Amino acid sequence: MYAPRTTPWPLVALFTAGYLAPYLLPTTVGRLERGLDLTPTQAGGVGSLLLLSSATAGFLLASRVERTGARTLARLGLVLAAVGYGGAALTTSVPAVVTGAVVGGFGSGTATTVAATRIAAEKDPHRASTLGLLSVSALAGAVYLTVPHLPGHGLTLAAIALTALAVWPLTSRLPEGTAGQAAAESAEADGFATGRLPHRRSGMVLAGAMLLWSLAQNALWGVSGRIGVGQAHLSEPTVGVVFAVALGAGLLGVLAAGALGSRLGRALPIGGGTVVIACCIALSASATGLGSFAFGEIAWNTFYPVVLSYLIGLAASLDPRGRWAVLVGSASSLGTAAGPLTGSVLSAQAGFPVMGAVLAVGLLLVAVPMTGVALHTGGRPLLPGAVRRRGGHPAAVVAATTGTPSGVVPEVGAPEQPVVEIALDGAAVPARGAYDTAAATRAPGGM
Repeated sequence: MYAPRTTPWPLVALFTAGYLAPYLLPTTVGRLERGLDLTPTQAGGVGSLLLLSSATAGFLLASRVERTGARTLARLGLVLAAVGYGGAALTTSVPAVVTGAVVGGFGSGTATTVAATRIAAEKDPHRASTLGLLSVSALAGAVYLTVPHLPGHGLTLAAIALTALAVWPLTSRLPEGTAGQAAAESAEADGFATGRLPHRRSGMVLAGAMLLWSLAQNALWGVSGRIGVGQAHLSEPTVGVVFAVALGAGLLGVLAAGALGSRLGRALPIGGGTVVIACCIALSASATGLGSFAFGEIAWNTFYPVVLSYLIGLAASLDPRGRWAVLVGSASSLGTAAGPLTGSVLSAQAGFPVMGAVLAVGLLLVAVPMTGVALHTGGRPLLPGAVRRRGGHPAAVVAATTGTPSGVVPEVGAPEQPVVEIALDGAAVPARGAYDTAAATRAPGGM
C-alpha cells in the first residue's frame, strides 16, 4: 500500500506567480505599444527586458535557495514583483515603466527559481509542475477574457502584481534555511560539492536546446496579438477570446499529460510534441482569418504545456537538488526573453508567414537533441552517488516519474550497511564423502 500523495499548494501558487508574466506577454506587449505610443520593436524590447531580468534571477539564485531559505527568497521575489509590476501599471512614464518591468521580472524569476528548486525535490515533480501549469493557464485565461474590455496600458502588469500579493500568505509554509545548516549539508554531500553537477553533458545540451525552443515559442507568442489584429483582421476582444480558449485547451493538455505521466516515457512527448508545435506555429503565423488563426493558436497552446511539463520533469531528473531544473529553466527564460524582440524583427523584415516558417524549421532541428537527452537519461533511477548520504529529502525516487512508489529505493539518510571483509585461511577442499544424493525418506543429518 502506498502512502497518499500530498499536494504542494505553496509551490503550485509560487509557480503560478512566477510564470504568469510570460503567459501574459502578448497582451502586455500589445498594451504597451498602444498605451504608450511605442513602436512594435520598442514594445517587444520592453517585454524582452522583463524576461531577461527574470532569467538573470534564475542564474544568480540557482545555488542560493538552500543557503538563504526558500521562504526568504520567495517573499523577496513576491515583493519585487508586486512593487515592480504595480509601479509600472500606475505610471505612463516610459522609463518608469521599463524600470518597473525589469524589477518585476527579477521578482518573477526569483519566485520561479524557488518553485523549480523545491518542485525538483518533490516525490512527484511531474505532478507538481503539471498542477502549476494548470493554475497559471487558468489564471491567464481569465485575464485574457477580462483585459480587452478595459482601458489602460497596465492592466496585465497590475494582474501580475496582485497575484504576487495573493500568494504571499502561502509562503509561511515554505521551509526556512540557515547558512550553517546549508553549509554542513553542502560539505557532507556526496558528489554534490560546489561546482559538481551530475549529468553535465546532458544538462548542457538540454539547456541549450531549451533556450532555442523557448525562443521560437515566444517569438510567435509575443506577436500573436498583432497577427490576429493586423493579418487576420480580428478585433482585440475577439483575439482575447481566442487566447482564452487556447489557454483553456492548454488546461486539457496539461490534464492529459498528468494522466499519462511516464507511461509514454519522455522522448515521445518531447520529440513528437515539438514536431506538432512546429506545424501549429507555421499555421498560426500564416493565418488570414478567424478559422486558421484560432485553430493554430488553440492547437499550439494545447501541446505547448504538455511538452513543457515533460521538459521540466526531465530537467528535474538530472539533479535531485534542483540545480539543473533551475539552470535549464533560466536558459529557457533567456530564450523567452529574446523571443518578443526576435519575433518583432523577423516579422518586420520578412512578414509573419516567413517568420513562422523559420521558427518551425528551427523547432524541428532542436527537437533532435532534446529527444536524445530524454532517451539517454529519462526514466532511469538515481544511482549511488547521485543522492546525498545524509540530509536531503525523505526518499530517493525516480525524479519526475509519475506513479513511482517511494518504497522502491531506500530512504536518503538511512544508515549504510557496513561491508565486512572475511579472511579465509585457504580454499576449502570438499570431501567426496560430504555429498550424497537427496532422498525424501532420509532424516536430516541421517546417514
